[in-house]
Amino acid sequence: MTEKENFLKTARGEMPEWVPRYLTPPEAGSQYKPAVSAVFPSFLSAGRNPDGSGKDIFGVEYTPTESTGGMALPTPGNFMLEDVRKWRDVIKTPDISDVDFEKMAAADTKRVDRENTALEMGTHFGYFQHLMAFMGFSEGLMAMYEEPDEVFDLFNYLADFYDEVLKKSIEYYKPDLVLLNDDTATAKNPFFSLEMYRKLVKPFQMRQGKIVMDAGLPIDMHNCGRCEDFIEDWFDFGVTMWNPAQVMNDLAGIKKKYGRKLALVGCWDSSGPPGWAGAPEELVRSSVRECLDAYAPDGGFCFWGSVYGVTDNDTEAKQRAAWMTDEYNKLGRTFYSR
Repeated sequence: MTEKENFLKTARGEMPEWVPRYLTPPEAGSQYKPAVSAVFPSFLSAGRNPDGSGKDIFGVEYTPTESTGGMALPTPGNFMLEDVRKWRDVIKTPDISDVDFEKMAAADTKRVDRENTALEMGTHFGYFQHLMAFMGFSEGLMAMYEEPDEVFDLFNYLADFYDEVLKKSIEYYKPDLVLLNDDTATAKNPFFSLEMYRKLVKPFQMRQGKIVMDAGLPIDMHNCGRCEDFIEDWFDFGVTMWNPAQVMNDLAGIKKKYGRKLALVGCWDSSGPPGWAGAPEELVRSSVRECLDAYAPDGGFCFWGSVYGVTDNDTEAKQRAAWMTDEYNKLGRTFYSR
């Protein structure tokens, strides 16, 4: 069985032969093929540089920082939309009629071993996150509270664009599963109520989900933070996996309640001591063992441990990643056969 086949068993709620690993980082030095590779249509990031800086298709400027491990976020104090009521004058989706999706798909996937690695297709990072990128969190959250109809109309406009991108991506990239995104929670609680989620965000996730379900593909939901409040709603639009399933959620209770209906991807405490710079070897290794022992039994789990460094050349971070990989290989690859 290939890494791809084993991973997709988990995505479909079936029992895998070993614990799959999600998005194996190249610096980890694993001898196994990646189980899954995430791809987004490259035209969406044409204005971005390799380090993530630059502007997106709407004109939002991004800046990478050391404090985020090199991740690029909207440049502080440089938001493009001040009044959500004026979004029609500011936010413009691009014309995709002349985008050659077939050619782009071939280029974007040429490094993916489709026989051994599942292709996960993404299109954007979420409607809520788009609003925050346009306005910043303070103004964006106030807009959702004070002008919900305008926010709904903006999301509807974005959805008309992204739904077409998703349909064409499924047709030409032929993915094995689809990634939906929206980081709607802090480490302690969601940014907004369940009622507001169902009114302003879920309708557009439902549209995405219907397209994917009609194509017969599993859906992987990316949502950071303590977002467990939304899980029941995710099932309405076909979600079968959730990443990164962070430890501030009741992961043990969620696994007990849903079993393999919702595959938990992650469950390793990346923000805790094992993920800190300078973490000793045994702490890193023991955290991997504890994670697998807690969440791997009876399937419905993919290991995903993310080690972050200040730069891509952070040798200390690479060493922690290597310890993590070695410990996963020792335990995860034989977990269900022992």
